[in-house]
Amino acid sequence: MLRNYLKIIFRNLWKNKGYAAINIGGLAIGMGVAMLIGLWIYDELSFNRYFNNYERIGQIHQNQTRNGEKKTVPSLPVPFVGELKTHYAGYFKHIVASTQTGEYILTAGDTKLSRSGHFIDAAGPELFSLRMLQGSWSALEDKQGIILSQSAARALFGVADPMNQIVKVDTDLHLKVTGVYEDFPQNTKFSDVQFMGSWDYFLEKNRWMKEKKWDNHAIWVFTELAENTSFEAASTGIRLSELSVIRRMDDMKEEAATRPEMWVHPMKNWHLYSEFRNGAVGDGPVKYVWMVGLIGFFVLLLACINFVNLSTARSEKRAREVGVRKAIGSLRTQLIGQFFSESLLVVTVSFLLALAGVVLALPWFNNLAAKQMIVPWDNPYFWISCVGFVLITSVLAGSYPAIYLTSFQPVKVLKGGGASLRTHFGRFAYTPRQVLVVLQFTISVTLIICTTIVYRQIQFAKQRSVGYTREGLLMIPMKTDDFYGKAGIFRAELKNTGLVEEVAESQSPVTGVWSANDGFSWNGMPEGFTETFATLTVSADYARTVGWQFVRGRNFSASFASDTSGFVINESAARLLGVADPVGMVVSWKSQWMTDNIRKQFTVLGVVKDMVMESPFEAVRPTVFFLSGSPNWINIRLNAHVSAAEALPAIENVFKKLVPAAPFEYKFADTEYDTKFRNEERVGKLAGFFAALAIVISCLGLFGLASFTAEQRTREIGIRKVLGASVTALWRMLSRDFVLLVAVASAIAAPLAWYSMSEWLKNYQYRTEISWWIFVLAAAGALVLTLVTVSYQAVKAAWLDPIKSLKTE
Repeated sequence: MLRNYLKIIFRNLWKNKGYAAINIGGLAIGMGVAMLIGLWIYDELSFNRYFNNYERIGQIHQNQTRNGEKKTVPSLPVPFVGELKTHYAGYFKHIVASTQTGEYILTAGDTKLSRSGHFIDAAGPELFSLRMLQGSWSALEDKQGIILSQSAARALFGVADPMNQIVKVDTDLHLKVTGVYEDFPQNTKFSDVQFMGSWDYFLEKNRWMKEKKWDNHAIWVFTELAENTSFEAASTGIRLSELSVIRRMDDMKEEAATRPEMWVHPMKNWHLYSEFRNGAVGDGPVKYVWMVGLIGFFVLLLACINFVNLSTARSEKRAREVGVRKAIGSLRTQLIGQFFSESLLVVTVSFLLALAGVVLALPWFNNLAAKQMIVPWDNPYFWISCVGFVLITSVLAGSYPAIYLTSFQPVKVLKGGGASLRTHFGRFAYTPRQVLVVLQFTISVTLIICTTIVYRQIQFAKQRSVGYTREGLLMIPMKTDDFYGKAGIFRAELKNTGLVEEVAESQSPVTGVWSANDGFSWNGMPEGFTETFATLTVSADYARTVGWQFVRGRNFSASFASDTSGFVINESAARLLGVADPVGMVVSWKSQWMTDNIRKQFTVLGVVKDMVMESPFEAVRPTVFFLSGSPNWINIRLNAHVSAAEALPAIENVFKKLVPAAPFEYKFADTEYDTKFRNEERVGKLAGFFAALAIVISCLGLFGLASFTAEQRTREIGIRKVLGASVTALWRMLSRDFVLLVAVASAIAAPLAWYSMSEWLKNYQYRTEISWWIFVLAAAGALVLTLVTVSYQAVKAAWLDPIKSLKTE
C-alpha cells in the first residue's frame, strides 16, 4: 500500500512539476526563515545562561534624582563595597567589586597585545563560575595574580604553558598568570573580557581608589544572593538601612549631591531589559525579540497557508481522482492516508531544503545579526521541535484534501462535473482565499513601509551636521604612562613628517564623552538646579585639529596663561546658562577631580556649534571644554592632500620611536561614527530581508489563487470570448478582484505601519518625519507586483481556445 502511495505521489508531482516546485519552494522558504528566527530568539533568550548560578547573580545599580527625574547608572562610590560587606552581607553569598571593563596592553616577552579586561575581587571567578582550564577559582587570591582567557593565553604564549608566567599590564603592573579559563560565549555580558586581574593589587597601585571618596563613582559591584533571599528583599534592605550611601552622601554637605537609591538588577534582565526610564526597568532588546518572533510567525503562517492554497487550487482535478478511486472500491480511510502521506512527503522535502538553506545562510545571518549562532545538531529539543513542526504542518496542509475532498459522493462528482464541483466549493471556498490575500499583503506592505521609515531615520541622522570634520581625523588612545609628558614632542615629530596638519590631546575620543560633572553655579542660575554638564579636557590645538565651528568668542590660546581658567562651551550649554551671549560669563565649578577641593572660577571664552560626539539620534549634551585635567587620547588631523595609506606608516614610526612599549593602535573618526548606526542598520536590514521574503511568499499565494480562479472560470472565459470579449478585457476582469484585495490590504497596512513606526521613532530625540508618499509608494509597489503575478494566469486563461474550454467532459 505504501509503495502505491509513493507511486501516486511522485506521479502527481512529476505531472505538475511547476506547481510542485512552487509549493515545495514556498514552504521551504517559510520554514527556513522560521528556523533562522528561532535560532536568533533562542540566542537572545539564553543570554548569560552560561553562568551556573544565573538566576541568583545581580549587579547593584543606583537611581540618581536630578530635577525631579531619576537616572539609573551601574557605577557606584568606591567605598560602598566596604559598607556592603560590613552591613549587608546577610543578603548575599558573594559581594564582588570590579573595575569597569576597559582595554589594557598585555605584554609577555616581545609580544604586546591590546585586550579588554577588568580587575575583580578574589571571589569573582567563583561568582561567575568560570570554566577553569588551568588553575582554580581561588587563582585571584594571589595578590599579584592574573587569569587569562584561553584565546588571550594562546595569543601571548602560543603553545607554551602560561602558568606562572609574568604578564605586564600597561607599563606598571607586573602580574603572574595563576589561571586560564574558557572564553566567554558571545551571548554573555563578558564576551569581550580576556583577562581578570587582582582587585587588591589594583587598589595598591591606584591609591586614588583607596581614598574612599563617596562622590567618586568608579566601580561595579556584582552579587550572588544568599539562600532564601530574593532580589526584591535585598534591594529593599539596602534602600531602607540607615547605613546606606544616602547618609554618606548627605554628610558631604555638597549642594549638588543627589540622594541615590540602591537596588539589585538581576542578571536575567541585564540583556533583554537593559533600558531604564525614570528609575524603573523598561524594555530593551526584548522588544526586538517579540517583533522578530512575530514576523517569523507570520512568514511561516503565510507559507503554510500558501501550501494549502496551492494544493486546493488543483482540487477540481483531485476531486475527480477521488471519485474514480471511490468508484473502483477505495475506502475513504485509504484516500485519507494517501493525501496525508503526500502532504508529509512534500513537507519533509521542504524541511530538508529549508535545513540546507539555513546551513548555507547562517554565516551571512550571523554577520547580519552580529552573533555566533550554530545549528544545535546535538540538541534533542531541536529535533523534537522539527519533527513536531513537520507533522503539524503536514496535518494542516493535508487536512483539506484528506477530509473535504474524500467526502464527495462519486456519482455527484463524476456526473455533475465542473458545475457540481463549483457547487461544492462555492463562496465558502473562495472567501477564505480572499481573506488570505488581504492578510498576506497587509503584512507585506506593513513591512515595506516600516523598512522604508527605518532607512529614512538612519539617513536622516547620518546627514545631521556634527559640528566638526570627521574625514581625515585619526584618534589614538594613550594606554600607557609613556605617552604622558610628550605632547609637544609628538606634535613636533608628527608635523615634521609633512603628512599631518595638526595634533591635539583630549580626555575622550571625538566620538565619545566619558565624563560628566555637576557642581556648576553662576549668577542667575535657577534655584535647585542640579543638571550635569559633559566635561572634556582638551589641549589648545583641539579646535584646529577637529575643526570646531565657533558661534561666538574665541578659541583657547597658548599665548594667554589665564586660559587655563577658561571654558569653551557648546550651544546646548549656552542655552542652559540662559543668556543670549555667555562669552565673558564667570562660572564657578567644584568637582571631585580638583585635588584642592575648592571652587574655581572659569570664564567662558567662546561658544562652538554642538558636536555630535555620542548618539546621532539623541540631543547633544551641554558640554564644557577646558585645558585643566589629564587627557588620554591623541587626535591627529591628516594632511588633506595625502592618503591615509601614505600617512599611517610615517605616523606609526613616530609612535614606535617615542612609545616603544605600546602597540600602535588607531581609529578613524568617520569609521567610529558610522558604528553608531550599527543597531539601526541591522534592524533595517533584517526588516528589509523579511519584507522581501513576505512579498515573495505573498506573490506565491496570489499565484495560487489566480490559478484557482482561472480554473474555476475557464468556461465563463470561453463564453465571453465567443461573445466578443477581447484579451485585454478578460485580463482586466480577472485582475480586478486581486487589485481590489491588495488595495484593501494597503488601506489596512497604512494605519498599522504608521502607529508602529510612530511608537518606534519616539525612542529617538532626533528623528525624521513620517511622509505620506511612503504609504503611496508601498501601495503602488504592491499593486504592480500583484498585476505582474496575476497577469500570467490571466493572460494564459484569456488566450485559451474557447473550443477547448467549452467542450464537455
